[in-house]
Amino acid sequence: MHTVEKIGGTSMSRFRELMDTILIGDRTGEQLYNRIFVVSAYGGITNLLLEHKKTGEPGVYARFANAENEGAWREALADVRARMLDINQELFGDSVERAEADRFISKRIADVESIMFNLEQLCSNGHFQLDEHLMKVREMLAAIGEAHSAHNSVLALRKEGVNARFVDLSGWDHPKPLPFDEMIEVSFKDIDVANEMPIVTGYTHCAEGLMRTFDRGYSEMTFSKIATKTGAREAVIHKEFHLSTADPGIVGLDKVVTIGRTNYDVADQLSNLGMEAIHPKAAKGLRQQEIELRIKNAFEPDHAGTVISTDYCSEEPRVEIIAGRSNVFAIEIFDQDMLGEAIYDIELLKMLSDLRLYVVNRDSDANSITYFVAGSRKMVNRAQRLIGEKFDGAEVALHKVAIVSAIGSNLKVPGILAKTATALADAGISVQALHQSMRQVEMQCIVNQDDYEPAIRAMHYALIEQEGHGDVICAA
Repeated sequence: MHTVEKIGGTSMSRFRELMDTILIGDRTGEQLYNRIFVVSAYGGITNLLLEHKKTGEPGVYARFANAENEGAWREALADVRARMLDINQELFGDSVERAEADRFISKRIADVESIMFNLEQLCSNGHFQLDEHLMKVREMLAAIGEAHSAHNSVLALRKEGVNARFVDLSGWDHPKPLPFDEMIEVSFKDIDVANEMPIVTGYTHCAEGLMRTFDRGYSEMTFSKIATKTGAREAVIHKEFHLSTADPGIVGLDKVVTIGRTNYDVADQLSNLGMEAIHPKAAKGLRQQEIELRIKNAFEPDHAGTVISTDYCSEEPRVEIIAGRSNVFAIEIFDQDMLGEAIYDIELLKMLSDLRLYVVNRDSDANSITYFVAGSRKMVNRAQRLIGEKFDGAEVALHKVAIVSAIGSNLKVPGILAKTATALADAGISVQALHQSMRQVEMQCIVNQDDYEPAIRAMHYALIEQEGHGDVICAA
């Protein structure tokens, strides 16, 4: 039985270390095989190709989509090519492999440049609209990054005597896109995982259009689909850190411990807070087929990491992780006419969805609803204005808050609310709202934005450090 393993972009940028840890390390002969690797683009490359994920600084796609002059997007594409060639130089030096790596990516970029130029010319005619083709352009650009890193990985592995195989799911030479499932099945039908090491692009070109639904979360969907379609015994995600009881940058490395075991419910709660172990839709397939997911630190290969399974539930009620989300906006709507009118909630949720604001949570009473949303200040301000216009007489208030959560597979901890309230009060933190579901996997505290990190530390100390929770190791 084989594993399917995903390597993220930040880890890929430390490729030489990966060769000494998870890709080869001390393995020889057949120990090298029965492993499929799905790789992301090198760190920062997708930002250059599309737009910066955090700052929004435009990349090639954003410049093209915003109808900047032809020189702007072509200059950005030339910058990407130069960066990719620099990476090739860093990996291979002056070698045959570098020449092949340069040839491969230069050809891809030249083809993309030609396609984008021709599309721009075509859409200068009024019968063709650029907006209708932008998603395809975005997919095509994103695919370059994964093809670059996957192809380079195969060259490096073959140089070391590994029978690596490049599996290009980007659909580069396909006449038309296949359905997602079929694309995976066709691509893997002739692969012998017992004697080959498939290195797979994180992006899959398919009829459904992964980017349309998942945008830059597409690599996890590819990873999950390969695991389910090939019948993997385990799925593994390699990160540059362990899944720990809290962010060590906030709490302190000496105070956190690795979470040895948890379940997919916990993973979904983390995702809701923007701290994805795996995208919920990617986890769904693994969960349904009862494939365990292991989160590992790519640079500590001897550590078993964290195992996420369908049916795990801690025997002893306990908090497993303190996590949170800062920079959340609370949109509070008060309207006396709201009492008993469900249509308010329906219309408000649709409006927030149309504005692409992510609803992290909500609460309500007889005549008010508060939505805790993540998104840009511009869209939040627009939501406040539109709600006021839509519901005449409603009072709409806006608050900047943070969410801090205690999460666990079995959160039936006696006195957890009292412990939390006391810990936050002792730290001088005022709780704005509290949420705890009957499913008993999460308890959320809404606090002022400025209290985010102090609240994380206070809750971690009270609910985890004081309880003496250590690693629950699950062997690889």
